[in-house]
Amino acid sequence: MTIDIAEILASHEFGPKAGDGRPLFVAIAGGSGSGKTTIARSVADLVGKDKVVYLQQDAYYRDNAGLTLEERSRINYDHPDSFELTLMIEHLDALRDGLPIDRPVYDFATHRRTDETITLVPQPAVIVEGILVLSDPDLRSRFDLRVYIDTDADLRLIRRLNRDIVDRGRTLDSVLTQYEKTVRPMHDRFVEPSKRYADIIIPEGINAGAIGTVSLMIQHFLDRTNS
Repeated sequence: MTIDIAEILASHEFGPKAGDGRPLFVAIAGGSGSGKTTIARSVADLVGKDKVVYLQQDAYYRDNAGLTLEERSRINYDHPDSFELTLMIEHLDALRDGLPIDRPVYDFATHRRTDETITLVPQPAVIVEGILVLSDPDLRSRFDLRVYIDTDADLRLIRRLNRDIVDRGRTLDSVLTQYEKTVRPMHDRFVEPSKRYADIIIPEGINAGAIGTVSLMIQHFLDRTNS
């Protein structure tokens, strides 16, 4: 039996009502290395980057400028307290109200924010991805569509090793130590439980069919608001 997603969407409205004039907010959550970034960027590409604001929760890590590099390297970056969620929520609310934001730029090698920011202007859809975008009730309440990427732990670890060593200048020992001490325990405590708040759960990580479905859902909303 073939399921016509467009037909289903036509009979089930979601997101802001037509005429509200505010963007559609989409959360893409999942464990570290689950494929969130790839899926979020793929969805943005399919919908059209001129229609989407793309935000990564990682940009909102706290600066901790008063700590030494050694002290910053020991912070539990997988705990909700490591993020400046109040600033992130302020930025989402600004985009909702049609205002531009200056998004922080975070340097993962030094565990610090840089002096630079990136100005983002409002668009009809806002895609936000991060490990904990569904764990905080206040942040979670901002989203109209919530997606969780459910990927096996061994695959997530392999992807994290490749990313942190190649892209972020970490050593193998440091990545494995961090995974054992904080990444895995925090995933079990905060990330995995947030799956119950998802509207859509995407299995097996990067899933082309699921990417198409989420993109179609966003496009359906855009078509509805423009009609």
